[in-house]
Amino acid sequence: MKYNFYKILFLTLLLLFPFKVNAEVLKKTEVYGNERIAVETIVVYGGIEKGKNYSQEDINNIIKNLYDTKFFSNISVDFSNGILKINVEENPIIESIIILGEPTKKFTKAILDALSLKEKSSYIKSDVKNDLEVIKYIYRTLGYYSPKVEARTQDSKIGKNSINLIFDIDKGERQKISKIYFIGEKKIKTKRLRDVIASEEAKFWKFISRNVYLNEERIDLDKRLLKNYYLSKGYYDVQILSSNVFVKEKEGVELTFSIDAGNRYRIKKISTNIDPVFDKTIFQPLASDFKKYAGGYYSPFKIQKILKNIDNLIDLNELQFVQHSVSETVDGNSIDVEFKIFEGRKVQIERVNIKGNTITNEAVIRAELELDEGDPYSKIKLQKTVANLKSRNIFKTVNQKVLDGSSKDLKVLEISVEEKPTGEIMAGAGTGTEGTTFSFALAENNYLGKGLRVDTTLDVSESTIRGGLDITDPNFNYSGNMVTGGIASQKTDSADSGYENTLNSVNVGTKFEQYDNIFFSPSLELSFDDLKVDASASDSLKKQAGSFADLTFGYGIEKDTRDRSFMPTDGSLIGFSQGIPLYADEQASFFNRLSINKYNSFSDDVIGAVKFYAASVIAIDQDVRISKRLHIPSKRLRGFERRKVGPKDGTDYVGGNYATALNIEAALPNLLPEGTQTDIAAFFDIGNLWHVDYDSTIDQSSEIRSSIGVATNMYTLIGPLNFVFAQKLSAADTDKTQTFKFEIGTSF
Repeated sequence: MKYNFYKILFLTLLLLFPFKVNAEVLKKTEVYGNERIAVETIVVYGGIEKGKNYSQEDINNIIKNLYDTKFFSNISVDFSNGILKINVEENPIIESIIILGEPTKKFTKAILDALSLKEKSSYIKSDVKNDLEVIKYIYRTLGYYSPKVEARTQDSKIGKNSINLIFDIDKGERQKISKIYFIGEKKIKTKRLRDVIASEEAKFWKFISRNVYLNEERIDLDKRLLKNYYLSKGYYDVQILSSNVFVKEKEGVELTFSIDAGNRYRIKKISTNIDPVFDKTIFQPLASDFKKYAGGYYSPFKIQKILKNIDNLIDLNELQFVQHSVSETVDGNSIDVEFKIFEGRKVQIERVNIKGNTITNEAVIRAELELDEGDPYSKIKLQKTVANLKSRNIFKTVNQKVLDGSSKDLKVLEISVEEKPTGEIMAGAGTGTEGTTFSFALAENNYLGKGLRVDTTLDVSESTIRGGLDITDPNFNYSGNMVTGGIASQKTDSADSGYENTLNSVNVGTKFEQYDNIFFSPSLELSFDDLKVDASASDSLKKQAGSFADLTFGYGIEKDTRDRSFMPTDGSLIGFSQGIPLYADEQASFFNRLSINKYNSFSDDVIGAVKFYAASVIAIDQDVRISKRLHIPSKRLRGFERRKVGPKDGTDYVGGNYATALNIEAALPNLLPEGTQTDIAAFFDIGNLWHVDYDSTIDQSSEIRSSIGVATNMYTLIGPLNFVFAQKLSAADTDKTQTFKFEIGTSF
């Protein structure tokens, strides 16, 4: 009995007061096998302390620490009688990395930058395997579907235990996409789906486009774009089942997306579940959104719109530590949506760490954060932060982690980004009944790593050359406001009318969201107008000949409630802009414009749009110059030749002081069989362009112009082909009508 008592007592003390077994005091450290790495360095990296008690677990940690340095390929340790003996075998040093099989310096540099192994670092066999996959991945993103990469080493003659690492690359043929197919229960026409995705079929006119090459990342993007598009149309259960690639020898690659659209759902009921700690009247303004969306087709964009309004109400009422979530319940072909608003855990952000940016300035990333040090933690604001960064279009991936802080009520936010190429190039060409056009554009979305967007454009037609350079800062001085600036030049050579007009300008402006969905955009423009005439010009043009300078203040107000900017089916876009002269050499004038676009989806087969446009230019003194006079845009008055409508001075169509147009359109996406790959839209256009201020003897041409017709957009082997068939209903005697118009061309 007494023996059992002492045994139990011993075990109890052992559990209550644990101590290290077989621990020894370290008296001395001996290192063997090291050639480049000093003993002192090994002691520091191993975390070895003389005079400290070391157990077997501590010795294992020393070994782990030394392996983590990647300096050694093999480590063995013996610890006895207070002496720690460490035997190491050092990894070779990579003297140089050689890329064979890639002649382009740009791609060679990209490969070297992406490798985990670097020159003058340790050679690690496991890392070589990872880098082989990295190189293959780079080539697959460039369209080389089956690259072959091998790695080998050779002794370096420069130093002992140093090597050269050589990658032999056979990238194979760069694969172009010859065909894109959409199969399964897709329920939406192939032509529309082809417009949604980023990948493109290779055609002879797309010799610049990168989107015609097979790219795994782009295919993943295509799948996300397709899913989001289907969701926005109410297909709640849509599945993009697979994307298959079939390589046909000498013909390119066939890319196939398998889609199961599922059923289309409507929103049956929208409600809130608000925590009693909050005043429910704060969220009463949501009722108008609920009424608007209930009964319509489900769309995640509608849900996001409501969540944004909830966040606005929370900010407006200065509520803190508020969380919200959404629950969606399927009932037949309907969905019940409930927004839960509740008090979250009272946690604050202690620190925000930014990782992965090698080109982009950290300030650019921090400017997009909705959460900062000291702010209450909000899951919604964290999601908005990630969305803000992704919307900048300069990062390949954006990830976030929320880590524990120095206390239980503090969190550390870690934002990790992966940068991507941000340059874009575009060229376009077109020909039609109104002549041939050519356009070229070059853009950089992250200039100098400062998040600046730089755009250069060039447009050439038979009578006009137009070019420009624009710089945009989407978040100027971290204010959340966009600032733009640029220069532009346009030269019009109208030999038939006997004049040549050159207009050069420089401008600066800003744009910001003043209220929910309401944007304000003030600007300043300095322009230089030069009009040269010859003997064949009209007397009125001869009076306007000369060089003039103008300084104009402009502003715009825009309200955008469309369900989406790409092919909207609901909502409206309303805009008003005005140009006010601050200085003019001569012939100063005011400019005003109003546009209202309203969209509505009557059914899957009919999408309606009503568009109104009105503009005026009014001279303060004398007359409006030829370069400032108005013409109705051809897309707003079909059935008439471009710039061949309105007041006419001799043989010249000089434009008017006032312009207005009304367009009623009905898109009929399912009218023709899918095999035709053709979109049809019916239209009814009404417009007027009138008044000449410089000569009262000229007919003011205030007459209603109207037309009815059909517009088609056909996808053909030689490019997108647009036809307009229009029948004039009314016109002025001097107007030139156009029953048929076509245009073929593309951007690539």
